[in-house]
Amino acid sequence: MAHIKDIPERPSNEDLAALSKFSPATIHEAQGRRGALSSRLKPVDYRMKLCGPAFTVKSSPRDNIMLQLAINYAKPGDIIVVSAGEYEEAGSFGDVLANACLAKGIGGLVTDTGVRDTLQLRELGFPVFSLSTCIKGTVKETIGTTNDSIIVGGEIINPGDVIVGDADGLVVVRRNEVAEVAKLSQAREDAEAGFIQAYKNGATVIEVSKLEPVLKAKGLVVDI
Repeated sequence: MAHIKDIPERPSNEDLAALSKFSPATIHEAQGRRGALSSRLKPVDYRMKLCGPAFTVKSSPRDNIMLQLAINYAKPGDIIVVSAGEYEEAGSFGDVLANACLAKGIGGLVTDTGVRDTLQLRELGFPVFSLSTCIKGTVKETIGTTNDSIIVGGEIINPGDVIVGDADGLVVVRRNEVAEVAKLSQAREDAEAGFIQAYKNGATVIEVSKLEPVLKAKGLVVDI
């Protein structure tokens, strides 16, 4: 049976703002190298960024009726995340639907199928991450579900989990871990700032990364 459901619980705006300061790479490392979606999912434009709670959609391949329903029911700031069977040969989203998303204040789209009208999407600036670019149209036939757990990019995405994306890729943060991951991400950035300053002060990468005992244990011989 098909269901249209809302996100059961969204993270606070304060926690989302704190997490949005960090890149997906930093977040991925800070939360124990968890949550990275497949690198096959790429932004339409390298300048695109997104951060928000996942409004999850289960769709059939080459069918965008559920995507359109998600746009209708999603709230401002939501990131629509579509599981459509990793089907590359379909353009399920373009400039017309992007304008509908912008009018509602939706925060972005992540889909494991194709999109089209990429020039217009770049001009609009609406953040879109997809598996492919494809001009082939879709049908509107099969009803699915919204806001159930789905798998996209090899990761389980629960409704309300936070999706963060930039030119390097996408990461998911569990909705009950957002505040803690933001703190861990800040600690990582602070540590990296210290590494950079150490390099500027003349330290070597071996010193900064404390590699000497590791290299010694591995039997490294240096002849230079």
